[in-house]
Amino acid sequence: MPIMDVFLGDAFTARSLTAAVDTYGYVPQFLDTIPNLWVPKPVRTAEVWIEQRDFGAALIQTSPRGAPPSQRGGDQRKARAFTTTRLADASRIWAHEIQNVRAFGEEAAVKDLQLEVGRRQMKMKSDFNLTKEHMRLGAVQGVVLDADGSVIYNWFDEFGVTAPAAVVFNFGSSAKEGDIRVAANGVKRGIVRALKGLGGANVQVHALCGDTFWDGFISSAEVRKTYQAAAALMLQNQVGQAWESFPFANIVWHNYRGTDDGSTVAVPTNGCRFFPVGAGIFQVAQAPAERFEFVNTPGQETYSWIVPDRDRDSWADVEQYSYPLHVCTKPDALLSGNNGAGSAT
Repeated sequence: MPIMDVFLGDAFTARSLTAAVDTYGYVPQFLDTIPNLWVPKPVRTAEVWIEQRDFGAALIQTSPRGAPPSQRGGDQRKARAFTTTRLADASRIWAHEIQNVRAFGEEAAVKDLQLEVGRRQMKMKSDFNLTKEHMRLGAVQGVVLDADGSVIYNWFDEFGVTAPAAVVFNFGSSAKEGDIRVAANGVKRGIVRALKGLGGANVQVHALCGDTFWDGFISSAEVRKTYQAAAALMLQNQVGQAWESFPFANIVWHNYRGTDDGSTVAVPTNGCRFFPVGAGIFQVAQAPAERFEFVNTPGQETYSWIVPDRDRDSWADVEQYSYPLHVCTKPDALLSGNNGAGSAT
């Protein structure tokens, strides 16, 4: 049986390979593990429409009894289209790389080829997961960047709002007791007010901390005193450990672990990023793949298929695609902070 016939068999159809990618799972990425942070939105088109509508309440002027009530107009709406992004990667399997597999016949060839295809898929899926975490981190900061650093969407600009000024936290010896809680209260008030009621009482504020910010935060007298009073054992063994999380002042604080280079996917070491969870403002549109069999179908997270060399029968490309758009619909509810020891833009 020619080896390319194997690639064209039922085991290697686009739908089979797409399903196989799903079963392999993904490399754990922190921002994909926070419950109720992301709202998936499979769509059937390459573009998505985002509609803005102001639900803000207004005071009602008093009027004499018997007078007609003042008339309120309809909601002012603005809608515009945004194009989903396209992530694509491929890995070529050459005939000479599986030369020894052919001799074992059809069954062995299919079995070993599936393992090799799966290995290529997993390597590409790791790159996809890293890229999507980069996009997620951009969304919770209000600016989604491409791999080369160029801007895909600046949600502050798209919705016509100005990024709030960074909140300065004082973790030094000059800090007074309660300073951190006061700053944290200001963060929460700012986020909840910007949400204008979205999420109601279910909203929880989270913070992604860079390493220097985290170390200053957990070693500050105010934080340590709080936990020493009621949870000394927790303070010694759990609270404040690297890349861990704990609640303080009604905010869930995380020491964010990005890439090991500290720059590809990372929070500035002196900085902190605050965002609401449970408000539904972070959405991920997933558009369908660019193949006839997926036209007008709800988009999936990842697609995979085989593209064979039909002319020379010498290679086959294992390809993966994804068409996401990571959206923040209320960028004015995103705040940043720094520990006052350096820049954390």
